[in-house]
Amino acid sequence: MSLVQSLPDNPLDIVGDVHGELDALLRLLAHLGYDSHGMHPEHRKLVFVGDLCDRGPDSYGVINLVRRLIAQGNACAILGNHEINLLINDAKDGSGWFFDERYERDQKNYAPFARVPSNQREAVRAFLAALPVALVRDDIRIVHAAWITPAIDAIRTLPPGSTATQYKIWDGLAQSAARDSGLYQQYLAEKRQWALEDELSAPPFLPAIADYEAMQQMLNPLKVLTSGVECPANTPFFAGNRWRFSDRVNWWDDYDDAIPVVVGHYWRLFQTQEQPSSSRYSQLFKDIPPASWHGKRHNVFCVDYSIGARWRDRKLQRPDNSSRFKLAALQWPENRLVFDSGAIVATA
Repeated sequence: MSLVQSLPDNPLDIVGDVHGELDALLRLLAHLGYDSHGMHPEHRKLVFVGDLCDRGPDSYGVINLVRRLIAQGNACAILGNHEINLLINDAKDGSGWFFDERYERDQKNYAPFARVPSNQREAVRAFLAALPVALVRDDIRIVHAAWITPAIDAIRTLPPGSTATQYKIWDGLAQSAARDSGLYQQYLAEKRQWALEDELSAPPFLPAIADYEAMQQMLNPLKVLTSGVECPANTPFFAGNRWRFSDRVNWWDDYDDAIPVVVGHYWRLFQTQEQPSSSRYSQLFKDIPPASWHGKRHNVFCVDYSIGARWRDRKLQRPDNSSRFKLAALQWPENRLVFDSGAIVATA
């Protein structure tokens, strides 16, 4: 057993980032044909691509449901960057359901949201800590953000439960390199000058933050696999409720293996022309049809349809069934999408 594990041989329903949207997940499972125990009459199995938690109204409920489905042998799941943030005690935007220090700040965007009972926090950590980072079989590969072979090779021999420890080791090595070069001190100085969670106060481009964020990303194989490939951006941009200076790269344009890869993470949108994208990250898909495979060999598919932004529609009092932010599952090997609305769409 390692952080790279085998998928079951069954037909699969590969579920995109859920982000605490328990009601949408329950609707999706019903449309897919699963009963309340996660059993399927055609012996299908569920696969969750990570980012079960944060931003939505019931992250604890989603994690409990997925934990039960896995325990019953009807599902498997991998870690996303939001689960890793929890495991390493990095309290990011939208994690107020778990971290006390984020609770008040998250009221503005995400309230109301259920909180994890204090006596269940360690059980949540233990469940997430045991999850792998990638799932594979001969016809499909599943990872949260990027299939980069050297990064996969770096974690292939690591045992389950080692993710947080190894993540911190690689982060420490990257930070040591930044300290030795003086970059870390420049990074801290720039951070002190600006309120980077204030959308209305745009900072100038901060090169030390850009270089440090890209360096921290690319020297940590676990960050590459769960957060993707990044490089310094051309200009600052606001995403995930903070100003960013390091931008995501469409790594799939260099992916040359024959085995298809399914990922989440990237805030894809399934929309009409009357609904322009508001997400900087979804710009990676601006020239890719919303149900298309993509990449050099057209064998990478992102199944994250941005349900992590559904809180925006709730603030505008729009019903879920009118939201452009959706939860989807890719059915494999049938190669079709099923949405939480019940819509079924063939992929291209």
